Amino acid sequence: MFAQGDERAMDMLYSVYAGYLTGVCSRYVPQYDDLCDVLQEALVKIFTSISMFRYQGVGSLKAWLTRVVINEALIFLRDRKKMRFVDDDREIPEQPEEQPDESALNEDMVAAAIQVLPDGYRTVFNLYAIEGKSHKEIAKILNIKPDTSASQYHRAKNMLARLLKEMERKEGQR
Repeated sequence: MFAQGDERAMDMLYSVYAGYLTGVCSRYVPQYDDLCDVLQEALVKIFTSISMFRYQGVGSLKAWLTRVVINEALIFLRDRKKMRFVDDDREIPEQPEEQPDESALNEDMVAAAIQVLPDGYRTVFNLYAIEGKSHKEIAKILNIKPDTSASQYHRAKNMLARLLKEMERKEGQR
């Protein structure tokens, strides 16, 4: 159906997945104009290469669409040199991680805090914590060392905890 360029099928795919794919893309590219550009590139790639998709059971289309969007977001970030990684082989000293009050958190607060992270931190955090990639896989995807991925993730987690505590504090003052 998609392979023949059926416009109704494309419209249906878009209407079913556009919101979800926008959310995925926004985890990597928070600026609206850039997000729209990346999402458009991803959709063009999806519609022009849909014939390469192989159905492998329930959820395989959604997984494939997600992978295309993430790849386009990573290409965008790499091309724009927006990601900066601290290639730091020093050991991160053991320190207690800050823990926000989980009962006070909501999904919107967490999503907003993730958006504030620097690009490199946010990208590694998303790939590790949300996409389930290992530091070795992330290193290969981003062309960095696995130790760099691990330290970026650790720093992202700590920054995220501080941001969430600050958001909780501000929320409590209302």
